[in-house]
Amino acid sequence: MDAGLYLYGIFSDPIPSTDSLKGLDSQPVYSQVIEGFTFLYSDAKQEKYLASRRNLISHEKVLEQAMQEGFRTLLPLRFGLVVKNWETVISQLIQPCERQLRDLFQKLAGKREVSVKILWDTKAELQAMMQSNPDLKQKRDQMEGKNLSMEEVIEIGQLIESNLQQRKEAVIKTFFDELKPLAEEVVESEPMMEEMIYNAAFLIPWDQEALFSQRVEAIDKQFGDRLRIRYNNFTAPYTFAQIS
Repeated sequence: MDAGLYLYGIFSDPIPSTDSLKGLDSQPVYSQVIEGFTFLYSDAKQEKYLASRRNLISHEKVLEQAMQEGFRTLLPLRFGLVVKNWETVISQLIQPCERQLRDLFQKLAGKREVSVKILWDTKAELQAMMQSNPDLKQKRDQMEGKNLSMEEVIEIGQLIESNLQQRKEAVIKTFFDELKPLAEEVVESEPMMEEMIYNAAFLIPWDQEALFSQRVEAIDKQFGDRLRIRYNNFTAPYTFAQIS
């Protein structure tokens, strides 16, 4: 028995329904035009969906396949959005947010979101920092095996942390300075793990992705084996489709 409608995203243009597109619970995905907005949806078999890896991937795949078929301007909806009927969509989303939705479509037309995540090996970076800073290394080595006061422990710790932070900021600045001129907008987010030092999304013209990708690769080569770069060049624009 259906629990309502599961919504994936909103598109600026009508999308023909296709039996080849499957969503959550392996349900066929349809499109519905409501008040001039095209919604991609499937019949919901549950009132609430667990945010499992399988379900999250199914949600993302629906949007990505639609984008691959040429329907590129979209507003992705958050995972797990189930509504009872289209009247709910009209009263709770379209009517209160119509102006914002249309402004977002205008903002995203001809644009795509790409993301860059930078990771490094903290221990290896610390060793490299010591090799490049003989004075700091000597000061640390002189303290090894001694009974240090709390003030001395804090001092050497702060010196090491400060120098490591400077190296991190130099890496981030290089990426930002090289990539920002290619983007319409940049949103920096908190790193997702300890070894991640930078996490940013870039809104770029759709046809400039190849150039952006080349720039990322060039910077990566510049740093050699110091960094691991995660570059995602094809994703729904969640970061830049936020309704305030």
